[in-house]
Amino acid sequence: MIIERLNQEHRNIEKLLAILEREFEIFDLGDRPDYEVIRAVIHYFEVYPEVYHHPQEDLVFAKLKIRDPAAAARVGDLAREHQNGAERLRRVAHAVDAILADREILRQNVDILVREFIEHERRHIMMEDRDFFPAALKALDADDWTEIAAASTVHKDPLFSDVVEDGFDALRAHIFRLEQEAEADRR
Repeated sequence: MIIERLNQEHRNIEKLLAILEREFEIFDLGDRPDYEVIRAVIHYFEVYPEVYHHPQEDLVFAKLKIRDPAAAARVGDLAREHQNGAERLRRVAHAVDAILADREILRQNVDILVREFIEHERRHIMMEDRDFFPAALKALDADDWTEIAAASTVHKDPLFSDVVEDGFDALRAHIFRLEQEAEADRR
């Protein structure tokens, strides 16, 4: 089902936000984070959520506005939320590019941009999981889901599917390593 896939994509995005956060904790300490991983995370956010995830949500939201306008109003302006997130991501990408080009940029400014992006994304995902998805599940009928599925473009996640796209190898290895470390810490 579409909502299950969107929920799974949210869990995947949360993993990437945690990695970005860890890498910038290293940056905050004055050390050099893994910029290959950071750039891969940024690239992932530029591609998958913007091109595939958000358009899927937009289809569901359009149906929700028809079926339950009050619930849609409680969710708010989803398109604007997505645009704001994309703009925050662009600012993070420019800051990382500036660092890699050895341009003058205050660490504090980079930290603010990155933390703002991470916190916004987490709040956004939480809102969708708490408000948007349950409202859609309650309001939409089987015909709505069929129409949404027919209008959807199915695309394998370039990082979290069995077909990993070039450029995401380092990030996937990093995620796997972090998951192993987390599992070892839980034992």
